Amino acid sequence: MRATIRLLQSCRITLFTRENCGLCVQAKSVLSDVWDKRPFAFKEIDIVKPESKSWRDLYDFDVPVIHISKTQNPEEDPKLSSKAIKLMHRFTPEEVEAKMDAAERS
Repeated sequence: MRATIRLLQSCRITLFTRENCGLCVQAKSVLSDVWDKRPFAFKEIDIVKPESKSWRDLYDFDVPVIHISKTQNPEEDPKLSSKAIKLMHRFTPEEVEAKMDAAERS
């Protein structure tokens, strides 16, 4: 019996981004490299969209930002962002995987 890809996705990564963001393009490339070795559930939030105003208020000058959590945890909440496992601006695949390890242990 083989585990499905969904069962292997123990982490969820939420990327907070905006259009025309060079660092965001780099962040997506890093996340793609991590995905190739270690699949995860993924959600992208464009902080410029009206429905993302609360996230824009938090991260307007900080994108890209990623939050890493267990897939079974509730969706991201701006009120709880200070407790999130996160990386900002520039990060490597190794840093992302280390944060994934921390999320899985939490």
